Amino acid sequence: MTPLAVLIGIVMGSAVTITLGLALVLCVFLLMGQEYPALGREYGPLLQSFFLFLTLAFVSSYAFMGILRLRPWRFWAVTVVLLNVAALAWHYWPR
Repeated sequence: MTPLAVLIGIVMGSAVTITLGLALVLCVFLLMGQEYPALGREYGPLLQSFFLFLTLAFVSSYAFMGILRLRPWRFWAVTVVLLNVAALAWHYWPR
């Protein structure tokens, strides 16, 4: 396994874990929404974060499989992963 595959694997594992965690928080919010109406303000940012990390999870999984199978498009997929990570950094960077 190449060092690039290891790095993309780390990104993929982290993105999948964060996505699952956000999905579970979303389930809790949906179950507790009637009892705590203040949670309604948090749905928008939670869904936005969920979809951002879901996108990163899919893109990094695709790139990881491309690297392991030595596909000719693997470097384009890694570029998309890097752009996605840059977009996440831009989104969460303090203003």
